Amino acid sequence: MIPAAFDYERPETEEAAVRLLAEAAGADREAKVLAGGQSLLPMLRLRLAFPELVVDVGRIPGLRGVREDGDKLAIGALTTHHEVIRDPLVQRYATLLAQATATVADPAVRHRGTLGGSLAHADPAADLPSVALALDAEFTAVGPGGRRTVPAREFFADYLQTALAPDELLTEVRVPKYDADQGWGSHYEKFNKTAQAWAVVGVAAAVRRENGRLAEARIGLTNMGSTPLRAAAAEAALAGADTRDPGAVAGAAESAAEGTRPPSDLGGSADYRAHLAKVLTRRAVLAAAGVA
Repeated sequence: MIPAAFDYERPETEEAAVRLLAEAAGADREAKVLAGGQSLLPMLRLRLAFPELVVDVGRIPGLRGVREDGDKLAIGALTTHHEVIRDPLVQRYATLLAQATATVADPAVRHRGTLGGSLAHADPAADLPSVALALDAEFTAVGPGGRRTVPAREFFADYLQTALAPDELLTEVRVPKYDADQGWGSHYEKFNKTAQAWAVVGVAAAVRRENGRLAEARIGLTNMGSTPLRAAAAEAALAGADTRDPGAVAGAAESAAEGTRPPSDLGGSADYRAHLAKVLTRRAVLAAAGVA
């Protein structure tokens, strides 16, 4: 299909992008930000989105790349999935992010799609929002009033909705360091019916091992509600679990779906998704703990 008509602007600075977004908001015009286009363009083509203005931020300098900033990694919003996967800092300190990003769609999408674009799209069936939630990431947004930081637990508001104001631009994602030398392990497990398809359910697991037990577990759930979710009950049940006892992990994983509201659609029923959440949580935690 052909998208509905819209105005197109390609600013070359953050300030210019924010000004365009603020002017559109002030005139009660809907504006959409275009980064890599792998989420927005299909929605335009299928006429699931009808913006009056598209603001292409692809040429803005400084919004790409990975750097260390104290105990966190700062990742530019325009950093592509391919760059995230290959970056040595991400591979060392945010392994879970690299693992999940490697499962996104196909190589063509990963070379064009961006980390910030995927997170700002806020599709609960996408892989990266649950990872950001599990890792306690932070989002840096710039608007007419300056910069602000939004924690991941407050960023995802509802289906395809975030805490970003209409006149704000996501510029950076900050992820705490999870170093394997401190006992951290991670794994992203998802079930999809065909290659490159959205996850029916996905589980992002990061665990810290100490003396053969799980000292801490962080579990994010993909496609188990209108937003990404933390499996809080399973995290609590896993604390202190003996990694040499798969039964203990399996028992804790039985609470993975508690507090969730999974959808029922062509991908599967809510009950089926709840079952998958338990199975995939067990698999992801055992893999993250290094248990075959």
